[in-house]
Amino acid sequence: MANPLALAVLAWLLTEPMHPYELGRRLRRTGQDRYVKYSRGSLYMVVDQLRRAGFIAERETVRDTRRPERTVYTLTDAGRAEFHEWMRDLIGTPRQEYPQFGVALSLLGALAPEEVAALLRHRLLTLTTLAGELRAGARTAAEGGLSWPFPVEDEYRLAVLEAERRFVARLVDTLSAGGLPAEQA
Repeated sequence: MANPLALAVLAWLLTEPMHPYELGRRLRRTGQDRYVKYSRGSLYMVVDQLRRAGFIAERETVRDTRRPERTVYTLTDAGRAEFHEWMRDLIGTPRQEYPQFGVALSLLGALAPEEVAALLRHRLLTLTTLAGELRAGARTAAEGGLSWPFPVEDEYRLAVLEAERRFVARLVDTLSAGGLPAEQA
């Protein structure tokens, strides 16, 4: 499996059995939905894929008079092993990722340098705003007593944003001085 949503489902089922609606609620409540893209339909599809793979199993079906029937899933031994192996691989082994911005950078020559510089200036402002929001969130979390490992994904996101911000600022400077991106090496 290579689906981050599947990894998140396995992680939550490590804590306790639950139904997909509750899984989605926890992703939203903890802010993990900022890092794991999903919809209600994709969540149910991933749960079914994990079930068919033998990583999770139906534990029970519960019926509340106010709600429709809900199937509660539990992690299997195979699912626990898959989760741990997957996490060890993701944390320990760097991979080439394919961010959309990298694609756009590889095609920069399709736009005029002046337009690229203007678009990058806008991106730079947005990156600066996002970094400020993450710093404010980290301060709030720390003041609220939230400790590691919960904000670590935000620390990583901030480091990536700051690196991108520095890169974009240098690229804007190069373009503004009349240079081309290939000349900054």
